[in-house]
Amino acid sequence: MLVKIYPENPNDKEIRKVVDILRNGGIVIYPTDTIYGIGCDINNARAVEKVARIKDINLKKANLSFICYDLSHISDFTKPLNNHVFKLMKKHLPGPFTFILPANSNVPKLFKNNKKTIGIRVPDNNTIRELVKELGNPILSTSVRDEDDIIEYTTDPELIYEKFADQVDVVIDGGYGDNEPSTIVDCTSDELEVVRYGKGEIEL
Repeated sequence: MLVKIYPENPNDKEIRKVVDILRNGGIVIYPTDTIYGIGCDINNARAVEKVARIKDINLKKANLSFICYDLSHISDFTKPLNNHVFKLMKKHLPGPFTFILPANSNVPKLFKNNKKTIGIRVPDNNTIRELVKELGNPILSTSVRDEDDIIEYTTDPELIYEKFADQVDVVIDGGYGDNEPSTIVDCTSDELEVVRYGKGEIEL
């Protein structure tokens, strides 16, 4: 199913329709402020495993991220943040950043990588944030493309739909996407580090 939901004014009825799909274990491709993402409800283990199969990734080794609605949502899944990290995130979110943080026990076991960390995103895109808000918990986030592949289909939702229609339950058309990924900031030690420079600019 291809559904048009534009971030300027997300349609409540369409948002609820997609959230019903997520609650029933569905896989959704959605717009962000960077690359289109593919994900599901983080609490549905079967759906998470399906996303891993689609992307051909090992859950124990993958660096998967959660999309949260806002900063208060983030604290549900991370160990207490120090003031510097909190202020940095407050200044830059919503925005095109992924912050790697120490995970707490609320993070589902499937996501417990060897480092016990979790990537957190709050994109500057109302469509995905409204989906998270209506769902009531984060949505798994992984990009529809491989890091080394810049292909036309990854920015055009209709081409994304053609490629993934038989693998996912719904593709949200939120207009053309970007081909530049988020900037990743590792906040798990005293020395904060940018591990990937992407769309977001940041001074640590």
